[in-house]
Amino acid sequence: MAKGSPGAPTISVTCPCCQAKLVIDPKFETVIRHEEPPRKLAIDDLAAAAQALKGESAKRDKLFEKSFEQHRNAEEIRARKFDELFKKAKEDDPTKPPPKPLGLE
Repeated sequence: MAKGSPGAPTISVTCPCCQAKLVIDPKFETVIRHEEPPRKLAIDDLAAAAQALKGESAKRDKLFEKSFEQHRNAEEIRARKFDELFKKAKEDDPTKPPPKPLGLE
């Protein structure tokens, strides 16, 4: 069985997502040709890209310093939290029964 003749009508469609061009044979319901869209440059301006990288580097350094400071003060923070919880435990009434679980009241 011979396929469609070279002059058979085709349908040209542009993909709404990627803007690729498809040529479709309606008789066989298949894609005859696919043309990829022209690729856009990832970086339009090299100077702007370099400046953005410098900004990201400064942001990373700032986050590292913050994390380092938290790590350095972690023992002191834990001691303060312990003291606060200990003070609260002393203030609570030991004769008071614990709260009942939900649904058992």
